[in-house]
Amino acid sequence: QVQLVESGGGSVQPGASLRLSCESSILVLEKYGIGWFRQAPGKEREGVAWMSDGGGSATYASYVNSVKGRFTMSRDNAKSQVFLQMGSLRPEDAALYYCAAKRSGWGGPYEREYDYWGKGTQVTVSS
Repeated sequence: QVQLVESGGGSVQPGASLRLSCESSILVLEKYGIGWFRQAPGKEREGVAWMSDGGGSATYASYVNSVKGRFTMSRDNAKSQVFLQMGSLRPEDAALYYCAAKRSGWGGPYEREYDYWGKGTQVTVSS
């Protein structure tokens, strides 16, 4: 069974930073478009950051407006890991964060585009 596993969540104060990781024991994540999503209680799941697969020319990440300048998505292809570096965290960033993988290409912020999902890692931001 294909698994994506997220880690790195936690409880922090506003203004703090966290780095989330996503990895798989089966998928070679370089070959997959990856998306980070989050879902807060009572809200719909939203795309936070996304990146196409690692083939071809250099890939780059795109972000939802609310996290631009604060979050950075990156890959370590040698370790088949994807990261979401989150800085200047705000209470509204608190959510369950998921990573998702799409077989080749670019999934963007669209949940239906992704083939595999992790179970999420919780991020809490409060003073």
